[in-house]
Amino acid sequence: MKKALSIAGSDSGGGAGIQADLKTFAAFMVYGTTAITSVTAQNTVGVEGVYDLPPDFVAMQIDAVMKDIGADAVKTGMLSNVEIVEAVCSKLKEYDVQNLVVDPVMVAKSGDTLLKEDAITVIREKLFPLAKVITPNLDEAMVLTGLKEINDEEGMKEAAKLLKEMGPKFVLVKGGHLTEDAVDLLYDGSRFYRYPAKRIATRNTHGTGCTYSAAIAACLALGNDVPEAVEKGKKFIT
Repeated sequence: MKKALSIAGSDSGGGAGIQADLKTFAAFMVYGTTAITSVTAQNTVGVEGVYDLPPDFVAMQIDAVMKDIGADAVKTGMLSNVEIVEAVCSKLKEYDVQNLVVDPVMVAKSGDTLLKEDAITVIREKLFPLAKVITPNLDEAMVLTGLKEINDEEGMKEAAKLLKEMGPKFVLVKGGHLTEDAVDLLYDGSRFYRYPAKRIATRNTHGTGCTYSAAIAACLALGNDVPEAVEKGKKFIT
């Protein structure tokens, strides 16, 4: 059985974070393991509290999983602070992780901050170069690139090119925050892959980013290439 490791925060409401990741891995028949970075008191309405775990204990969890069970793919979600990001990067390099999906979680759907500002630079400089694919939404793409606004596919392409320069093999810019259809763009440095889907009229979007990136990681663990993994992840989230 293929295995995937989620390095992310815990969502007590069960809709996002490692809980969403484990449910998604299971849906793809992939065995899920976790290294919890932060514990949140959270529901679908908002984040009421955050407790960051010590970075050395995050590293210990990664060691425990990788030394025994291993992982065919790894995804990162909420990493919270500089020390946790650096500890995770160190372990990803130590275990030579190839199928790494980085969901640069910064803000919850409710607007609550999940990443300290000084950690953004470390994610750009140290984590992105280790990634096979990064999966920012439009808000995250703007913060990461410094672009003032991204409101159409041309803006998404510009952001993808800037993000590709930060080192990941693939960049998936998610268009869920556009006003029209939910179009996502995947960029490999030379060509764009377009993944359109009809917009669904719902407010129940808590945890969709976590689920999408976990689905991509599961598909990579199963041996799919990145464009195919994104296509299957997109269908799953839709």
